[in-house]
Amino acid sequence: MVEKHYPVMLGETLELLEINPLGVYVDLTLGRGGHSSAILKKIPNGFLYSFDKDLEAIKETKKKLSKISKNFKLIHSDFGNLKKELEEKGVYKVDGIVADLGVSSPQIDNPQRGFSYNKDSKLDMRMNQEQKFSALEIVNKWSEEKLVEIFIKYGNVYLPKKIAKCIVQNRPIQRTLELADIIRNSLPAAVVRKKNPLKAVFQSIRIAVNSEIESLKKMLNSSVEILKKNGKLAVITFHSIEDKTVKNFFGKFIKNETGKLPIIEAKKFHVKTKKPSKKEIFENRRSRSAKLRVLTKI
Repeated sequence: MVEKHYPVMLGETLELLEINPLGVYVDLTLGRGGHSSAILKKIPNGFLYSFDKDLEAIKETKKKLSKISKNFKLIHSDFGNLKKELEEKGVYKVDGIVADLGVSSPQIDNPQRGFSYNKDSKLDMRMNQEQKFSALEIVNKWSEEKLVEIFIKYGNVYLPKKIAKCIVQNRPIQRTLELADIIRNSLPAAVVRKKNPLKAVFQSIRIAVNSEIESLKKMLNSSVEILKKNGKLAVITFHSIEDKTVKNFFGKFIKNETGKLPIIEAKKFHVKTKKPSKKEIFENRRSRSAKLRVLTKI
């Protein structure tokens, strides 16, 4: 059953996409279909391609979208494969692309998925359930040095060496709450009270499990290549690591410093940035760290 889900910054995204009713659009993070549903309603004579690594999301959301229109196709794949997947379907240029990054609310809320440090479950954190590599391997098999590396790179974790050392010393670790207790106990109580380290450590492990930053960089490059003239790429970020990646990528284009980026048809771009309204933050606290960036290919 599809759980209640609030698509973040939906109104702002639709407004900045300036949707063409005849256009071809791509939703790179289908989730529970919030953005896909809204786009599909606006393209009665267009077509929508929606990606997701989570097969459960695809199965559930297909029913929802089918009630709106038949002009869509769901693709079970990492969005890093965007260009390849679309070319296989004879699609080489699109009018707009949207990517709502991060973990969907149903994934976080489902204790069986192992994303949450507040609910007990087997360590997992795979967005694609068909993938074999999970948080279990990282927590139990990666070296202390490698753990420190991802804690710094993906979470800006405070005192990462202390946390990594404690994790290695307490192996094997099987459950989310077990890991959470080990992380808490690795640091002085005063430090934990001042800044709870759980969010940053779990985020670091999740990003590593799903190769999120590598996929994001690949997707950004592909997106710019396949946008039509006046096409738009809308990306919603939720934490500083992914936001910095998107901001830096967009920045190179508006400064015309493409460097080793792909050869593209146009080198002039425009970027708009927005944050959620106070009303949205009040109604959906998970939106408070969101930031929307929209790149237009002029």
